[in-house]
Amino acid sequence: MNEVWASLESSGGPHTASTMDVLLSLLLAFVLGQFLAWVYYATHSGLSYSRNFVQALVMITVVISMVMAIIANSLVTAVGLMGALAIIRFRNMLKDTRDIAFVFCALAIGMACGSQRYDVAILGTVVLSAIAFYLQRFGFGAHEPHNAFLRVRTDGPAGDGSEVKKILDTFCRTWTLAAANEPGEGPSDYTFHLQLKDTNRNPDLLDALQQVDLVVDLDLTLQEQLLEI
Repeated sequence: MNEVWASLESSGGPHTASTMDVLLSLLLAFVLGQFLAWVYYATHSGLSYSRNFVQALVMITVVISMVMAIIANSLVTAVGLMGALAIIRFRNMLKDTRDIAFVFCALAIGMACGSQRYDVAILGTVVLSAIAFYLQRFGFGAHEPHNAFLRVRTDGPAGDGSEVKKILDTFCRTWTLAAANEPGEGPSDYTFHLQLKDTNRNPDLLDALQQVDLVVDLDLTLQEQLLEI
């Protein structure tokens, strides 16, 4: 048993990183982590942006670089560090799957810097950033939403609503009156579920409805926006 333990302790590798090597690794991780965070900021879309997450990307990159410097080539140190990290519970849940990808990018960059693979760290950061800009620029994987909810408020009951129905038939594949509130006196509210023909013509749809008598307020919400919230 003692021989096995001695063999593990001797697996620390032929050389230990100097102070300057560790400092260079941490500085490069800090610079590349900031660059990755800037790419995330520039390519982010949606409502789940968090300043704390952007700062965390920088810190994760530096921390992983430090962890790699601590581990070096020592199997014993790696096992001990894994045991120490096992008692830490991370309760923060990421809302966006894309955020998880950036966390893994930060981990990989930090590992490359900490293991002094500076060429891999720099090249990997450039390639990952280029991929992020490409996906954002060309809207890769985007699904054009066609389902929407239309809320119409009228100054009194709209009767048969023939004018509104005619406009909806023009701009929608199908539409359904989901809810109606007609108090008899005062404003009336109507909610329609729409399947739009062309979302680029949404402004024309709203303009046409605003020309209808009695219509005082409109609210068009795409279903994809509701899902994102």
